[in-house]
Amino acid sequence: MPSSLSAEQQAEIEAARAQQAPTRRPTVAALEEILFQALPVLDHGFVRVVDYFGDDAAIVQAARVSYGKGTKKISDDRNLIRYLMRHRHSTPFEMCEIKLHVKLPIFVARQWIRHRTANVNEYSARYSILDREFYVPAPDQLAAQSTTNRQGRGDLLEGSAAERALNAIEKLSADAYAVYSDLLNEGEGADPSRPGLARELARMVLPTNWYTQWYWKIDLNNLFHFLSLRADSHAQYEIRVYADAIRDVVKRWCPIAHEAFEDYRMTGTAVSGPGLAVIKRLLAGENVTQEQSGLSKREWAELMETLGR
Repeated sequence: MPSSLSAEQQAEIEAARAQQAPTRRPTVAALEEILFQALPVLDHGFVRVVDYFGDDAAIVQAARVSYGKGTKKISDDRNLIRYLMRHRHSTPFEMCEIKLHVKLPIFVARQWIRHRTANVNEYSARYSILDREFYVPAPDQLAAQSTTNRQGRGDLLEGSAAERALNAIEKLSADAYAVYSDLLNEGEGADPSRPGLARELARMVLPTNWYTQWYWKIDLNNLFHFLSLRADSHAQYEIRVYADAIRDVVKRWCPIAHEAFEDYRMTGTAVSGPGLAVIKRLLAGENVTQEQSGLSKREWAELMETLGR
């Protein structure tokens, strides 16, 4: 297990994994293998499955109740799930839910919480004292601001520029925690002659690379939407690695639905009406230019990239 787990969390996980409970509920053997285990992400973070409900069979079951006789034409469960994904019939995927325990930097959490389709309960720094754990990017993630994308990264920093940035992040984070600890005036080295500042106020001096934790429960349909955005190559690296870890969890949990999601949502593409018209003209042997297409330069470039032209 990663060192980012506290001793109490490790004991809790070991105790949970040691328990065996007979059940008539459907379970997924591949997911049971990693149930409660912390899957490391970044330098101190993790994702772990706390509980789940439903599987591929639950999706099929819900679809057949919903569509009745219409589904008898599709006898194979895999084909039915792929049909649902292909035609964006999302309700059956909502029959599956999963609850995750996630440890992540605060700035990643603030991106993550934009997805308002989950139930969330976060660690409270008003009630508890935060550990001295902050995110420091690996050298291969220290990049300059992109010159073409206002919210993206450009070339890697090298040499003294990289060293300067890394040292500044580490120093600021360490200094901030020292101030935080002094304001609290708790634990070893506390001065009994003075009162500490309230925890809800002391926390404000900590930067957003500090680690927080939460329990996050979501249905599979909304989880797929989250993954389609956050596991995309254009997503920020620090949230993308969490999405990649969750993709691996989903592959264990609902492998048929995961395969359909990968084929139609992650590696497939959507084409606009004008874009489809361009494709038809190209297939007919016509030489089409951007000016003749009715597409903007950016739309044209994206379509040509998709077509490998």
